Amino acid sequence: MRKPFDEATGLNSLDLPGRPEETRVVVAMSGGVDSSVTAALLKEQGYDVVGITLQLYDHGEAVKRKGACCAGQDIHDARRVAELIGIPHYVLDYEERFRRSVMDDFASSYAAGETPIPCVRCNERVKFRDMLDTARDLGAAALATGHYIASRQGPNGRELHRPSDLDRDQSYFLFTTTRDQLDFLRFPLGDLTKPETRALAERMSLPVAQKPDSQDICFVPSGRYTTIIERLKPGAGEEGDIVDLEGRVLGHHKGIINYTIGQRRGLGLGASEPEAQPLFVVKLDPARRQVVVGPKSALETKRLILREVNWLGDGAFEALPAEGVDVMVRVRSSGGTVPARLRLLEKGAEVVFAEGQDGVAPGQACVFYDSVEESRVLGGGFIAEALRPNALAGEADARVMAAQ
Repeated sequence: MRKPFDEATGLNSLDLPGRPEETRVVVAMSGGVDSSVTAALLKEQGYDVVGITLQLYDHGEAVKRKGACCAGQDIHDARRVAELIGIPHYVLDYEERFRRSVMDDFASSYAAGETPIPCVRCNERVKFRDMLDTARDLGAAALATGHYIASRQGPNGRELHRPSDLDRDQSYFLFTTTRDQLDFLRFPLGDLTKPETRALAERMSLPVAQKPDSQDICFVPSGRYTTIIERLKPGAGEEGDIVDLEGRVLGHHKGIINYTIGQRRGLGLGASEPEAQPLFVVKLDPARRQVVVGPKSALETKRLILREVNWLGDGAFEALPAEGVDVMVRVRSSGGTVPARLRLLEKGAEVVFAEGQDGVAPGQACVFYDSVEESRVLGGGFIAEALRPNALAGEADARVMAAQ
């Protein structure tokens, strides 16, 4: 981090006017090492720090599991850190909001044959909306989080950038952040690596210094998301047929929520699957209760149709040139960026890949980055259609025409 206060500019290390001791910052404390170090660093620099932890779901079971975020143990750990560094700490019951905004959406999306990303919805609809409002109510000048991402002041306002530690890059989960939110949000760990963060936690004797990172969906304490979906969306696990690209029945399934695009194992087709032609899930059709399978070539995606596009680039999204703009895009949280062309449609946007991509599923995110340095996050959208010319070409082309 920068020095706490710059006499020349009158700005503190968070790019806010005034000295740290005159600046209240609310820190979202999840109970993990990253948010704990964020709070401790800001307190060490002299800021008026207030910690907030959200109770998002019934954590009675999850407290027994390691590797789950937002569990009961996390609330306890956040409270311990707050006491150690000497800041006020509040636990807010957002359980009902979280169920409506994130869990119900997750179940509905899966039942519709999509592959949802609940962490994006949580940031969009709970943490960066409701918690941000709470921070303002507490008189804070900023809400700080332990995400590995960076925000910088640009010529046209505050910009979102990938962090120094690309192995920890969380921009894929934060693409829905709005311009107004960016003005209020701060990410103090954007210039640190994970080892550096843990070293700081050790130096400050934080009790979570060696706590493992969360790895699972926080509201799935059993580790089986299908159980949660069936409870929230009764009937989502209805059985149906496994069919090939021509509609011929090859087998039977016990609910499309048990399958994802690109899945190869666990199809249970036995002798129906020729040894020379492995089959993969290429489409989930909830209306017909069908799992459609085909060869690997049928997974290749050339174009995407996006919905709920959030634009963070310069100017208005509607002002993009008709021919589109070159961008780098990311379609998986763990994947790299690939070149593509982004074009505005009457409803949403179209992304055309320079080279075909495999295993892209509706419901996932497509995040845009600048095509030169690949640092600035230009926004993103949710994948409504993944168009695969080698699978259902006629149907795909019809949907593109309808979207234009």
